Amino acid sequence: MKFCKLLKIPIPEHVNFAKFKQIAKIPYVPFEKDIEILIHACSRKIAVFLQSLKESGARCGEIYKLKWKDIDLDRKYFNINEPEKGSLPRQIKISNKLAAMLKTLPTQGEKVWGTATLHQIRSNFNNQRNRTAFKLCNPRLKEIHFHSFRHFFATMEYHKSKDILRVKAKLGHKSINSTMIYTHLIDFEVEEYTSRIAKNIEEAQKLVDVGFEFVCDYSEEGKLFRKRK
Repeated sequence: MKFCKLLKIPIPEHVNFAKFKQIAKIPYVPFEKDIEILIHACSRKIAVFLQSLKESGARCGEIYKLKWKDIDLDRKYFNINEPEKGSLPRQIKISNKLAAMLKTLPTQGEKVWGTATLHQIRSNFNNQRNRTAFKLCNPRLKEIHFHSFRHFFATMEYHKSKDILRVKAKLGHKSINSTMIYTHLIDFEVEEYTSRIAKNIEEAQKLVDVGFEFVCDYSEEGKLFRKRK
């Protein structure tokens, strides 16, 4: 229809444009263990890019546009100042792990990812992902794309907080309708968990930093934590 209007061609009356609608699909949410496998298997720059996607839930284009002036490694956060698809700018808190990974990248130039294009970064990731999937005989890895990290982040964030407005703010959505899909993607009641025991506050803090959630006190000297596999 837009093509016809551009060339000033009369639009046929018998054509029903309403039937040409995009079909919504349920997004694929990868396992965290598969995400970690890819991060460890990929090259340094790609690994930092993937870790940034995992911790921020940002779109790949938003991460790609990061400049060093957007990142504060001392206070451990970075700013999404160039959001995509009408999203809102936002500040992302990062882990000690990601901060350390970012410090390994060369800081010459304005852009975090240097002169590489997003197409080159995606192509390199696809090659490394496919090679890892073949090597480990894990076909699930080939289902993981850059946007899969956003689906994972949103789903896990809602699972932890049960606060849809919090998830909306972290994703930068303007409409809550875009966020609602993440409230029912996974039935966590049937998922498997990894459990850990913390005997002091330092051990508990380390578990929380890597994504474990508190379950209960199992004795006066220890607390039980768990994380979805």
